[in-house]
Amino acid sequence: MNDLPRVPMAARLALCNEVLAPMPFAAQCAYAASLGYTALEVAPFTLADDPLSIDDARAAELRRIAADHGLAICGLHWLLVAPKGLSITTPDDALRTRTVEVMRRLVALCAALGGDYLVHGSPAQRAPAPGQSHADALARAADCWARAGEAAGEAGVVYCIEPLSRDQTPIVNTVAEAAAIVRAAAVPALRTMLDTSSGALAETEPLAALIERWWPTGLLAHVQLNDRNRRAPGQGDDAFAPILAALERAGHRGWIAVEPFDYRPDGPGCAAFAAGYLRGLIEAGGH
Repeated sequence: MNDLPRVPMAARLALCNEVLAPMPFAAQCAYAASLGYTALEVAPFTLADDPLSIDDARAAELRRIAADHGLAICGLHWLLVAPKGLSITTPDDALRTRTVEVMRRLVALCAALGGDYLVHGSPAQRAPAPGQSHADALARAADCWARAGEAAGEAGVVYCIEPLSRDQTPIVNTVAEAAAIVRAAAVPALRTMLDTSSGALAETEPLAALIERWWPTGLLAHVQLNDRNRRAPGQGDDAFAPILAALERAGHRGWIAVEPFDYRPDGPGCAAFAAGYLRGLIEAGGH
């Protein structure tokens, strides 16, 4: 994801589509394109109540709808929200096997949609079971991630473990923790990524320094931009110019996704604010 030709950063802005989830998919594409986004990073649960029901024909249709509006579908995130009841940490072997099957199917869906990567956040589906030790939960999660990474390699995409802040999950909170799992798995298509909201809450060093330290390792493959207050970039106190500059210096050539959770004043308004704010920073920084 980092060996692509240099493309201006403004041409690599993606919007996480759940921000516009009340709209039909075609309307999401039209609105995102009108704001200057060039891709959607898709949460599968926004496409169907059961994302596993999306066959290759429907995936091709969704890909065409996006392309008709000048957009790519760059990747998937929020992977295990639906179907309900999944877990990568459960001691229930049958349920964990079922969860891996879903992860593998979502890898295939990502490839069918034309995506480059999957982001595995899904904090509720990696919570330890009552009485389960942290070590046991982490080991089971790591095994599931390794198997998903193997499927990603076969499909030609990248599967990213998302470190999440401690208020969301006790399982993998920092880039270093995720990188340790990636290194131990030794699966080339398994990587980690940076969500700037979680990173601002969980990491001990400035995010720009974190990017400059980890991006050259090849383990860090993607970034999502959001303020630590869970709103859009620019709607809080976090500074994003240093983050964008660090990504430029690190040679990041992939997508840069906007993923707010607290939509102010609403989803469309939040998406518009983020696009204007980030494009302004990019233009000012010459990225």
